Amino acid sequence: MNRIKQTVMDGIVSDACELFLSRSISETTIKDVAVKSGVGEATVYRYFKNKQNLVALCAVKLQERVYNEYFKLVGDSGYERLRKFYGSYIEIFKSHPEFYRFINEFDAFTITFSPDLEAYSEGLDLFKEEFFAAYRLGVKDKSISEVKDTETFYYATTHAMLELCKKLSVDIRVVKQDEKIKKDEEVLTLAEIILAALKV
Repeated sequence: MNRIKQTVMDGIVSDACELFLSRSISETTIKDVAVKSGVGEATVYRYFKNKQNLVALCAVKLQERVYNEYFKLVGDSGYERLRKFYGSYIEIFKSHPEFYRFINEFDAFTITFSPDLEAYSEGLDLFKEEFFAAYRLGVKDKSISEVKDTETFYYATTHAMLELCKKLSVDIRVVKQDEKIKKDEEVLTLAEIILAALKV
């Protein structure tokens, strides 16, 4: 692929990401993306074939952004790195709740349209690798206690964090109890519960 074509494609994906985050996937059309990118609709279709492919590429781009900005773990101990890992969910929730709203809609979108998720799936492994590197360090430096099944612990805790953030990022109050607790405090509390299970 030549550089000019790649530059145009990258620009379209970036513009589509902006629209999906500020509006929603369902409310954004290919025409909207074309107008924002300053290209014709036919150009968007030529490069991406359909909206499903464009949405999947946006999910990969946003995933890379989140990983690079929030999940490069540093710290002197494994526990500190794991604190940063789970704390990243809170940081994103406070500064970019639209990321969680996008993921919430993206999950429903993938069930309906079944786009190619190979690249997105591979990107998820980067988060898992960060967790396991921090976990191994924590076991070695004795800053955390070992868990019975590390893989299950990883998936259970990250799914819990992600699902809570997705739920709270969609500003819908179903019952009066939804208004009682500050949303970011609820996310923080879940992270603290998880970390307490790891702390020596």
